[in-house]
Amino acid sequence: MRLFVALDIDDDIRNRIARFLEGVRGFAPEVRWMRSESLHVTLKFIGEKSDEEVDRIKETLGTIAADTIEMRFCGYGFFPGAREPRVFWIGIEATSKLTSLAAIVDAKLASLGIPKEEHAFSPHLTLARGARGSGSPRRQRKDRPNSAFKRLQEKLAALPAPEFGTMTAHEFFLYQSQLSSGGSKYTKLAGFVLH
Repeated sequence: MRLFVALDIDDDIRNRIARFLEGVRGFAPEVRWMRSESLHVTLKFIGEKSDEEVDRIKETLGTIAADTIEMRFCGYGFFPGAREPRVFWIGIEATSKLTSLAAIVDAKLASLGIPKEEHAFSPHLTLARGARGSGSPRRQRKDRPNSAFKRLQEKLAALPAPEFGTMTAHEFFLYQSQLSSGGSKYTKLAGFVLH
């Protein structure tokens, strides 16, 4: 079972992002666009685990005590950068509580033998991945130059930075990711309350 830990986003923010996607999708038709119902704030990618390991992961995540998190969704950017874009994202402004929660999740799961993150946590919502290359935020050896986002970048540069709203996260979730030809499908396996 392929797993990750994430925060869900409120429906009103999801709807604003869906409208934004409708308006910009045509400027980069060859990239892989996320469905708005699949958007989430990833705290930790876990990878493939057995049913037995899933139970231990749920128990471990259930021991986390953390505060609710206020988040503002605004702006956009590209990974690894605007010059060689492979991932298009929306920015998230939040207090240090968001980074702290990601660090706690990472440390707790490391106690189960799940490798710790190599890179600093960078809160964002992925909207699209380049159709050529790995789709990884960081350059991979097999990646080729990607001009798929060029027209989108030009159009966005002429517009004011988008604003999608503010929300408070009251829980985080363990998700299962199922890959299919129609895109990934995400299922919540367990929720964990933030106080």
